[in-house]
Amino acid sequence: MWAGARREPGTGHGLYIDPVRAYAAAESSVATRYDRPMPVDPESLSIVHYPAEVLRTRARSVDHVTDEIRLVAARMFVLMAEAEGVGLAAPQVGLSWRMFVAHVPEDQQEGRSVDSSPASATRAPQVYINPVLSEPEGIVEPYDEGCLSLPGISGEVLRPPRITITATGLDGQRFTVRGEGLLARCWQHEMDHLDGVLILDRMSQLSRLKARRAIKDLERAAR
Repeated sequence: MWAGARREPGTGHGLYIDPVRAYAAAESSVATRYDRPMPVDPESLSIVHYPAEVLRTRARSVDHVTDEIRLVAARMFVLMAEAEGVGLAAPQVGLSWRMFVAHVPEDQQEGRSVDSSPASATRAPQVYINPVLSEPEGIVEPYDEGCLSLPGISGEVLRPPRITITATGLDGQRFTVRGEGLLARCWQHEMDHLDGVLILDRMSQLSRLKARRAIKDLERAAR
């Protein structure tokens, strides 16, 4: 999921993640412990665009949290930060895994805080493995959503403003968090990716009509 929420050093708002340092740190931390060839080369991963088949496939569950998973997650942090997004799902980098990363930084002007109840921001980038959503609350609200796999396309999507997520972290432990606002919307958007659902399927008819030419351009580029 796209968003212009990334903060640069010295702004006094949110958390800045240096993508190069994030990946290098993760790589060095596991490289000495990795003693078998990796079936996935994290450095080769990039964001795939519609109409790639993997974006329309229901992702499979992740059996175990391994060093491979950790390195892929680190690479996804880099790609998300470089694209100035707030969320990125594994299918968006060509991997049919039930996993996504997200970081919705605090923003005083927009009222996002990690200390609000429910939380409306994350303190740092987070990994969500085999996530499950529950307890949606509130009247669905419209919001103009974009997608890193649909460059140049956005549209109005209705979603509940509050929801609970339960997932596994990189430590292998399950956790549960309740969120609201952009954070809750980000979770729902990324969960859709794990089920092969895109904003094209959820946006209003008017938004889809407006995006029709951009959609066709992506389809032609893939031929």
